[in-house]
Amino acid sequence: MDLLNGEHAAELLQAQAHVWNHIFSFINSMSLKCAIELDIPDIIHNHGLPMTLSQLIAALPIHESKNRNIYRLMRILIHSGFFGRQKVSESEQAEGYVLTDASRLLLKGHPLSVTPFLLAMLDPILTKPWHHMNAWFKNDDPTPFDTAHGMTFWDYAGHEPKLNHFFNDAMASDARLVTSVVIEKCKGVFKGMGSLVDVGGGTGTVAKAIGKAFPDLECTVFDLPHVVADLQDSEKLKFVGGDMFEAIPPADAILLKWILHDWSDEECLKILKKCREAITDKGKVIIIDMMMENKKGDEESVETQLFFDLLMMVLVTGKERNEKEWAKLIFSAGFSDYKITPILGLRSLIEVYP
Repeated sequence: MDLLNGEHAAELLQAQAHVWNHIFSFINSMSLKCAIELDIPDIIHNHGLPMTLSQLIAALPIHESKNRNIYRLMRILIHSGFFGRQKVSESEQAEGYVLTDASRLLLKGHPLSVTPFLLAMLDPILTKPWHHMNAWFKNDDPTPFDTAHGMTFWDYAGHEPKLNHFFNDAMASDARLVTSVVIEKCKGVFKGMGSLVDVGGGTGTVAKAIGKAFPDLECTVFDLPHVVADLQDSEKLKFVGGDMFEAIPPADAILLKWILHDWSDEECLKILKKCREAITDKGKVIIIDMMMENKKGDEESVETQLFFDLLMMVLVTGKERNEKEWAKLIFSAGFSDYKITPILGLRSLIEVYP
């Protein structure tokens, strides 16, 4: 059979390009990481006008022998939507680099910057486990992270300050974005609540923002002892160390932001039962997590959800869940009802009632 005959040849070449694009998709993320580490978004932003290639090169802390390669780096980042090109001025034909909505989210000074999350996810500690997926499928380790590092993600974070630090920074950067939306769009969620415990609340980014927006709400951040060890209480915010599998401090509302997707169904059931014990009969559990198959996602959003599901498989024992899976967990933990509000982009707000 002639494999290069007519239409079949075109299909083969298209298939080859599809395979190549997936082989080399890491180049997009690593190029973006490089741009962040070189401070390119901030340099262009601080310039205030479309920035020409020569101006950008002059502002970068690079060896002069690498000057000619900046154009190549910028070209792929333009293609992937992180930068654009505009005329420097109406009177000049020269073009310069400008930010896009995506690269504005990478500015260090942006209140909703996702740069800490990017740098955390692309750190070698978290990329190494992906090279061990094949071995993991053939052994009885809980996760590829265990296979790669010889311990769980949580144990590693407890013993390695670097991982603990950049993981907390990553979660805090995401928390600022999510909390701003929740406070603006879901004020009624906190109505009638006198106290709230943010389980796995890290350094308190979410609890501080909620407490500021709702001054009558007493907030507690509950996390592992090594996470909250050096954090100071204030009048309206307390930090408590402990284990959510053992007991959760009592409150009107328990907040679980991006917590349950880290854990297996069996582990989630234990956590939710502890939440049920901690809330009053008029209280509730507030879950902020991803909702698979929510029928509101475009193709790119669906891919993002699939990425996150595998991320949970590789780093921890968790998964992303659809509504049917969420409902099963909620009712199995002894709750009577729930309400889903899909207003957080890829994630939803789930109110769970006793």
